Amino acid sequence: MHTLFIADLHLDASRPQITELFEAYLASDEARSADAVYILGDLVEAWIGDDDDASLPERIAIATHALRDAGVPVYFMVGNRDFLLGEDFARRAGFDLLEDGTVHKLYGQPTLLMHGDVLCTDDLAYQAVRKQVRTPEWKAQIMAMPLEARRAFAAKARADSKAHTGSTMETIMDVNADAVAEAMNKAGVSRLIHGHTHRPAIHDFDLGGQSAQRIVLGDWYDHGSVLRVSPEGVNLRGFNSST
Repeated sequence: MHTLFIADLHLDASRPQITELFEAYLASDEARSADAVYILGDLVEAWIGDDDDASLPERIAIATHALRDAGVPVYFMVGNRDFLLGEDFARRAGFDLLEDGTVHKLYGQPTLLMHGDVLCTDDLAYQAVRKQVRTPEWKAQIMAMPLEARRAFAAKARADSKAHTGSTMETIMDVNADAVAEAMNKAGVSRLIHGHTHRPAIHDFDLGGQSAQRIVLGDWYDHGSVLRVSPEGVNLRGFNSST
């Protein structure tokens, strides 16, 4: 018995080896024997809409739906890079969509699931942009653009980010401890699993006099990263192949 969690794959045509690693992992014995697989956001580097006719979305849908057809539920939560992903693609990919901040019970323990970006409250500039782009009006404006215009818009955003940071990898502020405590207290849980910050770790800490745990998922820029949760405990590891 085990459940798997991944996030921050940032799949992109420029990094085909990571897409191949993702496909291989979903076809692996570990994934095919899981009770469920959760993808907690930023599956791709940029999502321009469910109508994207590029090969990458199709490859993703084939891989995830094959896992679903094998009897493994696949849960998906949008992140800051793929928040435009909607129900049309979810159906194609065999996803069950989750709201950010969902609580699922894992082998008897209620666990808060988040992408993680809303916990980075010290990054005021990011939070302001996030608030703007998540409005229905902004989304409608973007989706009204022709597909090629959206593709060019996403490419420019990636180029601007690289020019600013000198890298294709994001420079991400870490979570705020008070925001973490507030979210966990509101949900009534002692365990939180999230991604976004690209700082994989298992943090054990005190939460109002109770033992608590925050697990941060790793990114897939250079290699794979997966969290395995079972009745025996948790294991967070990186890997370079599906075995």
